[in-house]
Formats: sequence, C-alpha cells, structure tokens
Amino acid sequence: MAKRRVAILISGRGSNMAALLAAARSEDFPAEIALVLSNRPAAKGLAAAREAGLATAIVDHTRFGQDREAFERALQAELEKQQIDILCLAGFMRLLTPWLVSRWHGRMLNIHPALLPAFKGLDTHARALAAGVKIHGATVHFVIPEMDSGPVIAQGALAVRDDDTPDTLAARVLALEHRIYPAALRLVAEERVRVVDGRCVIDGAPVSDHVLLVPADEA
Repeated sequence: MAKRRVAILISGRGSNMAALLAAARSEDFPAEIALVLSNRPAAKGLAAAREAGLATAIVDHTRFGQDREAFERALQAELEKQQIDILCLAGFMRLLTPWLVSRWHGRMLNIHPALLPAFKGLDTHARALAAGVKIHGATVHFVIPEMDSGPVIAQGALAVRDDDTPDTLAARVLALEHRIYPAALRLVAEERVRVVDGRCVIDGAPVSDHVLLVPADEA
C-alpha cells in the first residue's frame, strides 16, 4: 500500500506536529507528511516545517472576516492541490463547519488534552484538578461537527499527582500526546480503524482495549 499523504494543520508552535514528523521519518510508517498548513502567518511551527524540508501553506482566516465557509474553501483548495488523504489537527485553533468536516469524514483527526468525553473545550488541566480526578490524559478522535465529540481512536492515561499544578499536569499530558497521536495516525493510515454505531473498532476490538496507561513512575 502506498503511503497516505497527510496534512498537519497548526495555529502555533506545532508540538504535536514535531511528534508526527518524527514518526513519519521511519520507513515502515504508513503515512508521509506532505503539507503543514496554518491559519496564522506567524505560527512558529511553519519555520520548523520549512527547516524539515516540508511544503507549507498559509490560509489566513482574518482575510475572510466572518465568512467561515470562504476560509474553509480556500483551505480545501490547498489540500486538494497537495492531494491530501488524511488531516491531522495539531493545535489548530479554528472551529470547523459541517461544510469542511463532511468532506473529511473518517479522515480528519484531532487530539484533545483530556480523557473524552470528560472536559471538552479549554482549560482541561485546571478543570481536571478542580474536579479532583485521579486519572487524566489525552484523546485522539475523528472530527465531527460537534466539538470534541467524535469517535475516539486512541487514549492515553496517567495518574494525577498530589502536587500537580495545571502546568505540571499539562507538561506530562503533552508528553503522552506525543506518544498516542502518531500511533493513532498509523492505525488510520493502515485502515485498521472502523466506526461502528458511532464508536471506533480497531482490528475488531473496542478502543477501550487499546488505551495506553502510563505507569506512575514513568509519567
């Protein structure tokens, strides 16, 4: 099977982008990073992508005012130009409309710093600590029009420490994100993921059988 062509969409430094790039350098990885696209011309991740020799593109959302679909049509044009198969959102700070999401059904991935369906939205680490949870983590999911609600592809979990702050917890969860996002992309690129009744099944088993639980002494 030919390697699937992936575009990474970023708005900032692209921390998860770097993890995906590192994974894709392996010859046996089933996907290649064909494009890094940002909605912000000053996104720091663009420079890193260029240094890595990758094609980059900018679709500045501010040029389109409140016309979200016009912005997405311009974005779609760039993706089609590069013959992209799979999209990976990596800190892409735009809510996407059904117009774009429907065109990438089952091919658009996002990562969220919490164990969905808990703590959708922003400030996940502070909210998790305020709620007193003992286990926290990150989730890779397919994108659907409803925010942070798509079928879960992969999750990683770690124990919350008694002395955790939002910043320390965020740093440990970010390291976890860097492990599960490439793993989820591999599964999708190898066509090992199916959505059955709104839930992902991997090699015939539910996602719950594949959760990465990081031991306390490693997290």
